This record gives sequence, structure tokens and C-alpha cells, in this order.
Amino acid sequence: MRTGRIAAIAVVSGGVVLAGWLFSRHDTAHSAAAPPDPAIPVTAGTAQAQDVPVYIQGIGTIQAISTVNVKTRVDGQIMQTFFTQGQEVQQNAPLFLIDPRPFQATLDQAKANAAKDTAQLQGAQRDLARYGKLVGTGFQTRQSFEDQQATVGQLQGAVQADNAAIETAQLNLGFTMIRSPIGGRTGALLVDPGNFVQASAATPLVSITQMKPIFLAFTLPATKLDAIRQNQAAHPLEVDAYAADGTTLLGKGTLSFIDNHVDTTTGTIALKGTFTNTDERLWPGEFVNARLILATRHNAITVPAQTVMAGSNGDYVYVIGPNDTAQRRDVQLASRQDGLAVIAKGLTAGEEVVIGGQYRLANNVKVKIETAGTAAATAQQAG
Repeated sequence: MRTGRIAAIAVVSGGVVLAGWLFSRHDTAHSAAAPPDPAIPVTAGTAQAQDVPVYIQGIGTIQAISTVNVKTRVDGQIMQTFFTQGQEVQQNAPLFLIDPRPFQATLDQAKANAAKDTAQLQGAQRDLARYGKLVGTGFQTRQSFEDQQATVGQLQGAVQADNAAIETAQLNLGFTMIRSPIGGRTGALLVDPGNFVQASAATPLVSITQMKPIFLAFTLPATKLDAIRQNQAAHPLEVDAYAADGTTLLGKGTLSFIDNHVDTTTGTIALKGTFTNTDERLWPGEFVNARLILATRHNAITVPAQTVMAGSNGDYVYVIGPNDTAQRRDVQLASRQDGLAVIAKGLTAGEEVVIGGQYRLANNVKVKIETAGTAAATAQQAG
């Protein structure tokens, strides 16, 4: 019985050993057949050399160079308007007609008075000439001669007053046709035809705003003043106006004004750029982003902004090296602007860099280069 028990134990032990050997062999075969770690999908781009502007950015407001509130200079009824609201008008273009008839009558009366006084003056001058000849012979007294001189002087003064009245009447008659003092765009019509207007009234008839050219007023930190003045002395500086989204270019102008003092409360300097605004994309009162172009970096190395990552030792990128492996490269960043990172040191033009999927990378990791669409689909499937 003891012999049977020993035999049973031997059989069990042999089975255990056999099972362990089979399991070890299967695990070894499975390990040998397992594929290597898959390459990480990334999107790639190329470092490019291009001209990049060096600029300072601030917030600005579009201002009209000139705005005029048109008022009447004489009292009367508005007979007619010669424009529509919001219309572009030229300088000296007719705007309103005030009833001219009363002023024409005043002018006619002034001319009639001048003609009467001129005739009287001519007669008095002839009498004075005769009196002068008769005084010496005793046929005319000195008193009569002097009285006639006074009469001539009075009539000369009356004629001068009549001429002044004619000029005033002509001016008032001319004021009945109200013309645009500047070229620009009209605003809302504030007084309708048929209304009686007075020169003393505070309400204007319409306002006119000059649209072309136009100002962009903006402020920049006073710490940039020295750089601005030095570059402005070398060449006229360009000012670009962008919409609120920061990407839509509305117009290009030239720096035309630097204020003569720094605002001590804000530490800023006020500037103005002049824009031709021929397409009228800039509108008075509009808030825009102003960019003052100081200089241009020629042949600067640029990559998409998302390519550059921040590490504990500074900025770095992944360069795609031989055999499609990711190589970490430390870089020195000059600036980030308009979706680009400008590299001052660490990259050369033409090098292939990882612009998407780099957050899963490490140094010398195998990568699989995909197009932007394929990489997005892969990331979506992984998600």
C-alpha cells in the first residue's frame, strides 16, 4: 500500500512538471511572436525662412480728421435739400436752400439807396467845384463853400455805407445756399425741408465727417518710445489696422503723429496713423487692433506656433531624424505672432519638425508621419 502511495505521488509530480514546461514554452513562443511597440502617429512640417515683421500692438480708435456740424448763417425757411442722408458729398457741394427772396429784396434796396446817394454826391461835388471858383471873386461866401464841402463829405460817407450794405446783403443772399465746407459723408438729416431755421439755434442741420483720409489713434507703452523714435527717424513706420478678431486686415497706414508727452497715469504714449481709407473699411469711432511695424526680420526661421513646447530647461521642439525617430531639440524663441513661432537659435530652414502629436513623444521614439486629416482621424479613433 505504501508502494502505491509513492507511485501516485510520483505521477502527480510528473504532471506538474510537465504542465510547467508546457506553460513556459507557450509563454516563450508568445513573447517571440509579439510585435515591437507601434510608431506614434504625428503630423510633420518644415522649418521655413521668411521675412517676419517686428511690431508693437495696441488698441486704437478710428478718428475723423475733420467733422463739421452744418448750421445756417441766416434766418429763413428751408426750401430744398440737395443730398440724401449718408451720401458722400464733395467740398462746396450744395446742401440746403434757404428762401432767398427776402435777402434778394434787401440787396435790391441797398443797391437803390447806393444809386440815389451816388447821384446826390455827384451833384454836390459839381456845386462844390462851382463854389470854389466863386469864392475868390466874392460871388460866393466862404461859409457857403465850407457848408458845401461838409455836404459832399456826408454824401461820400452815405455812399460808402450803401456799398457796405450791398456787400452785407450779397453775403446774406449767398448764405441762403448752404454748401458743404469739406468733402465727406453726411450724417442724419436733423431738420426737414419746410422748417424755419435761425442762425442763433444750437441744433445743426446735418453733420459731415471726412472719411478719406482718416486717423487711427492708439497708445503704446512709453517704454517703447525710444525704439519708435529711432526707427521713425530712419524711415516712415507702417501702421496696420486689424479688426477685433486680430486677423482681418482693414488697412495699412503711416505713423504721422507722436504726442509730445507721456501720460504719467497710464505710462503710455499717444500716437496716430494716417490711412488713405479709399475703400472706407475704417469708420470713425470704430475700435481696432493697431500694429506699429518697427522693422523686419529677414530670412527668419519660423515654424507653426504649436510646434514649440515649454520644458523645465526652456523651449524645445521635436525634429524628425533618421529612420523616422523623434529627436528633442532645445531652441531659443524670438517671438510668437500670427500663429508662427520665430526661432532665434536651434533650427535651420528645411528641417522637418513635429507639429502635431508631439505630446506623446520622447527622445528617439519611432514616429509615423501622417497628413493632418489622417492624424485627426487616428486621434479620434484613439479617443
